[in-house]
Amino acid sequence: MAHTCIHWFRKGLRLHDNPALMSALKDCKELYPVFVLDPFLYNNTTGLNRWSLKKLNSRLFVVRGKPEDVFPKLFEKWTVTKLTYEYDTEPYSLSRDQNVTQLAKENGVEVIYKVSHTLFDINRIIEENNGKPPLTYNRMQSIVSSLGPPKKPIPAPTTDDMNDVSCPSSKDEEKYGIPTLDELGHDISSLTEELFPGGEEEALRRLDEHMKRSQWVCNFEKPQTSPNSLMPSTTVLSPYVTFGCLSARTFWWRLTEVYRGKKHSAPPVSLHGQLLWREFFYTASVGIPNFNQMKDNPVCTQVDWDTNPEFLAAWREARTGFPFIDAIMTQLRSEGWIHHLARHAVACFLTRGDLWINWVEGQKVFEDLLLDGDWALNAGNWQWLSASAFFHQFFRVYSPVAFGKKTDKNGDYIK
Repeated sequence: MAHTCIHWFRKGLRLHDNPALMSALKDCKELYPVFVLDPFLYNNTTGLNRWSLKKLNSRLFVVRGKPEDVFPKLFEKWTVTKLTYEYDTEPYSLSRDQNVTQLAKENGVEVIYKVSHTLFDINRIIEENNGKPPLTYNRMQSIVSSLGPPKKPIPAPTTDDMNDVSCPSSKDEEKYGIPTLDELGHDISSLTEELFPGGEEEALRRLDEHMKRSQWVCNFEKPQTSPNSLMPSTTVLSPYVTFGCLSARTFWWRLTEVYRGKKHSAPPVSLHGQLLWREFFYTASVGIPNFNQMKDNPVCTQVDWDTNPEFLAAWREARTGFPFIDAIMTQLRSEGWIHHLARHAVACFLTRGDLWINWVEGQKVFEDLLLDGDWALNAGNWQWLSASAFFHQFFRVYSPVAFGKKTDKNGDYIK
């Protein structure tokens, strides 16, 4: 049977290593690539990336509305028989996808989803750990080593894959265009230089650039990089992995190629190790209820934090009076990215180190300002850095003065 298919783009904003998209193309006569701008995205000011479907003689249909409302209309309007998408582990996404899947079945639409946002199937990791998420990195390493290496990424579809597939136009074409930043409610007059352009092409270009530095890749140890260098001392590929412009599996296997036959650093500090940290927090977020909050979170220490809106605002707005802390928050507000040790410093300062404010408040600020803001990693790292979960050396804190001086002796960063 030849299908009329919708491939639903969400985080997997790419053509390479997209098994759900390839499933859409199988036995497909008509393909509608769809991105849904729903109220949840608007409320969370999540950015969009563009990527190229034109090379495949296709286009993207951007649909406005709640997925549960728009899909039944699209199923009927386009006579859809198959829906494909990339599996998402976040609570909101799981609930949304369950609802859309049920609506699809009611409309006689086959649903196929594939795991490709993470290295492994997160549910499989939990199964291998007796139904519970591993709560230490060492245990996580032990579990994933028993699973073998991540699956190899699959190539992007080619024009040959599209030979028998048509990409219909719509009578109301303008209705499905990509909105401008103005239309999304962003003040474009306040935009600064674009340091990290979005999209798959840019992601793969940056990956290629870093992989050419084989000695740097092999010697990479995250704690040895600088939190306050004027130019990034890490890869800054995290925003591209977060939005799925770059496949984590592609990143993993490119690293494997560079490592082959060479002496190299190892997890947890290596670049492979950084991808496993991502997997660790994803697994924790799936297996631990209420992972992004203190209340009713079974692994989170219940702390009687202070409520101080004035201190919180000063921290967010870079007005604490501590030059190192304020410089970090200024960079975050202007560039949308800061080094992971800089994140450690300002998170420690806000919580157990100085201001004694609930980590949940800091989590909200990072979610709002970070280009690579990721629900699972954000919640997990804030619990770690506030010594609420995973890490419990409560009095081992970052000095808001000495730590910055150590790596910025001339004060270039704070200027």
